[in-house]
Amino acid sequence: MDQHIAEAIGRPDLIRLGDRLVCLRFETMKVVSALAAVRHLLDTGVVRRGDTLLDSSSGIYAYALALACHRHGMHCHVVGSTTVDKTLRTQLAVLGATLEQMEPCDDLKLDQKRRVERIHEILAAHPEYHWMRQYHDDIHYLGYRAIADRIREETGTEWLTVVGGVGSGASTGALTRYLRDSSGGVSGNLSGQASSSAPTGSPTAIPPGCRTGAAPTDVELVGVQPYGSLTFGAQHTSDPEIIIAGIGSSIPFGNVSHELYDTLHWISFDAALSGAVDLLRRHAVFAGLSTGAAYLAARHEHDRAPERTVLFIAPDTGHRYTDTVYTRHREAAPLAHLAPRDIAEQTELALPWSRMPWNRTPSPPLGA
Repeated sequence: MDQHIAEAIGRPDLIRLGDRLVCLRFETMKVVSALAAVRHLLDTGVVRRGDTLLDSSSGIYAYALALACHRHGMHCHVVGSTTVDKTLRTQLAVLGATLEQMEPCDDLKLDQKRRVERIHEILAAHPEYHWMRQYHDDIHYLGYRAIADRIREETGTEWLTVVGGVGSGASTGALTRYLRDSSGGVSGNLSGQASSSAPTGSPTAIPPGCRTGAAPTDVELVGVQPYGSLTFGAQHTSDPEIIIAGIGSSIPFGNVSHELYDTLHWISFDAALSGAVDLLRRHAVFAGLSTGAAYLAARHEHDRAPERTVLFIAPDTGHRYTDTVYTRHREAAPLAHLAPRDIAEQTELALPWSRMPWNRTPSPPLGA
């Protein structure tokens, strides 16, 4: 029996949508990483019950951290994006979390920059607060081990393709590292200290390679990005409709391990909307905009290699997208009318959908 609602919310569903097409569906995905991260910080003595945990969020992580703090008797302070809606603001308030929301802004790059600046101002005034650094601290990988074990048990890891929005890099990165280790565990142990003091870059708690002596498994990773995100060198592009918050970035994220990714898809708002609507109409899965983008990419990868099992990540439900996406369902294009433009480099990126082999390149090419 669960001891707190956060444990139930963080437990995903594995749903088979068709032959070798699987949806890993969460109610709120980042609860998994927030719970494990806070538990680790408490167990290692980095924080104590009653301390204040601080971070920036575009929405999902704010709720996840508030739940983790509620579960473990901590205070929660969030610097929130302009995308945090009324429903989430109300939930955070009732849960006892403090939210500072940025003023409305159409530029996600400016929004993220202002949030980071505000974090530093708060830390200067309250050095006793612990900054969770969801974008850079690899303790956020820890919660995905059990999920990877379940995927391994129910789908296997031979001829498996994982598709998901990149965002902070924790979910796709952690699942892939755990799944590529056929022995069921990953080499390297946490030292007992959070890695928030480590330089940003590739994570330190979970080394890039598998356990010594373990045979590699055939797990491919496909990342989904919005136009305008610099994570994989698309900052020179823009989507006139919207930049999909949560799966892209205007600042470097230390938890993104570029060398894990085999293929990248850049998907526009309109194409993601079509994917989300089709997923609900065809499979009755009500999920967010980033899920619509991941579903679109997953279907394409499945068609390209039908012998592989393709699993895509659905990180949240569709409730906060009702007005911006689902009320516009009549605008959704049939998926048969959508196909990516295959490109060889980022200079060829074009809306609404581009696909490029990444081939586990360590980082974006200079000047991309």
